[in-house]
Amino acid sequence: MKTQYLLGNEAIAHGCLEAPVDFVTGYPGTPSSEVVDILRAVPDRGYYIEWSVNEKVAFENALSAAWCGLRALCTMKHVGLNVAADPLMTSAYTGVTGGLVVMSADDPFAHSSQNEQDSRCYALFSRLPCLDPSGIQEAHDMVRDAFALSEQFSLPVIFRPTTRVCHSKGDTLIGEPVRNTRKGEFHKDPRQYVVIPAHTRILHKKLNEKQPALKKALVEKGYNTAVIRGRRAVVASGIAAAYVQEILPDDVSFIKIGAYPIDEEWLAAQVSRHEKVLVVEELHPVVEEAVRQVAGTIPVSGKKNGVVPYEGELSTASVAAILKSFGINPGEDYPATSPVTDLPPRPPILCAGCMHRPVFYAMRRVFRDGVYPSDIGCYTLGLQLGAVDTTICMGAAVTVASGIAHAGDSRDIVATIGDSTFLHSGIPGLLNAVYNGARMILIILDNRITAMTGHQPNPCSGVTACGGPSPQVSLEALCRACGVSWVETVDPYDLVSLMATLRAAKDQPGVKVVIARQPCVIMARRANLRRGRFEVDPATCTACGVCIGFGCPAIEKRDDKAFITDLCSGCGVCAQICPAGAIRKETRTEGKR
Repeated sequence: MKTQYLLGNEAIAHGCLEAPVDFVTGYPGTPSSEVVDILRAVPDRGYYIEWSVNEKVAFENALSAAWCGLRALCTMKHVGLNVAADPLMTSAYTGVTGGLVVMSADDPFAHSSQNEQDSRCYALFSRLPCLDPSGIQEAHDMVRDAFALSEQFSLPVIFRPTTRVCHSKGDTLIGEPVRNTRKGEFHKDPRQYVVIPAHTRILHKKLNEKQPALKKALVEKGYNTAVIRGRRAVVASGIAAAYVQEILPDDVSFIKIGAYPIDEEWLAAQVSRHEKVLVVEELHPVVEEAVRQVAGTIPVSGKKNGVVPYEGELSTASVAAILKSFGINPGEDYPATSPVTDLPPRPPILCAGCMHRPVFYAMRRVFRDGVYPSDIGCYTLGLQLGAVDTTICMGAAVTVASGIAHAGDSRDIVATIGDSTFLHSGIPGLLNAVYNGARMILIILDNRITAMTGHQPNPCSGVTACGGPSPQVSLEALCRACGVSWVETVDPYDLVSLMATLRAAKDQPGVKVVIARQPCVIMARRANLRRGRFEVDPATCTACGVCIGFGCPAIEKRDDKAFITDLCSGCGVCAQICPAGAIRKETRTEGKR
């Protein structure tokens, strides 16, 4: 055993190596993405690993491996579990032979998500065990042990770290990776794996029969614990439990919930020893509802009476304030952090030279009164350029566009979606739009990578998760196979051609697809693909502000004139939009800036 200073996701990945894991799948989604990225970088891997095209596909691959007796890990973020929910629910009935751990990383405060949903609710819904770590060490230990728990009860296990666990760093006691020796083999058992109604009714009963032993085991394994030391008690879970432990006075009992389902008899025995109880947890009142069910006449405070907020993240300071409102004095002050004043605003922004920016620029000029449904990815930042009207979930740009068109809106409906997102869940929407005769334009922003989550490859990239060669999927062929008759590909850096293509699409009937293709500017830089930088001739510049309005972070104002900084990637779009012709290829030699 040794101690290392690890990122939470590094600790989780190392726990999987110690299990050991045999089969790894996932779809990138912050804050979960690093786990697969770390595992795919391990030299001399003894396990299979892939980035899947979506979470449902990832889950079903991992589930089938677990049916074959292997230990399988499937990673995603909380909203990805929605995509995988269909097979997840049924997998509780079929069970597994090996171990299946489903890492669903939640994102309280929605740091990089469209909602704050709580994966614990899926565990309750599906009647599957859920492990809820309160820190980095516990995340490492829990995910390592989750595979054995899954095998013990022949059930998938949901593992639910949150952003603060995944993306914090701390000293972690780790063991040595274990080389797996398992070989997968599927043993036919239609009564177990063919979920027709006659089999389902029996399997559902078996699932319910597992629950009492499962609840007892989670207590025995030390995931749910109680320290009794007074007439008042605080019950906490996840990262909130770490905050409570840090500041709770010694005369207040502490009940920690790290796993679900909760043993009601055990919980009732702990709660009954107190005069009043406070429940502290993030997001949904999962623990609080369990406590209230067993508390009887004992007063319970938490979310339901407004003591604990339903939304956002907790912190040491906010937990201290909650304890004070409950009548518990933490013993010292934990002031809330205050933002540093007088700092310039730094909103999220598309990179200098990003291929998405000229697409949005062209859209706004060709379709001045258009409706712009969009999707999940870097390009959601088109909101800042006035070119994003809706964002719901992966693939929804296509279906929202067709829905608005069928609703009777007479304006141009122009949807944007990334290559990875289109492959994830955009294809069925496009097929449906064509089949039902929608009038819309779909722009696929093809930068050849899954950029927002850390540049993971996808079927358009031509490489697998481990860097091996893979056939590059043709988006053009896919769209035509969906029935789209008008498909055009264009270089978004060629503004004249881009705008001409959009105008041509405007005049076509039915569903039209424009594929705007350029490598992600960060990937191009890493591949040493260099274009000459651009500069502004101050004598020619009229200070009209057109280039500033373009929104590229490489362009700023100096002495009332435009100036291009070293952030320039050389895309050259600014030179095409400058009405004065003041922007040109850089003539200065390297090092003069």
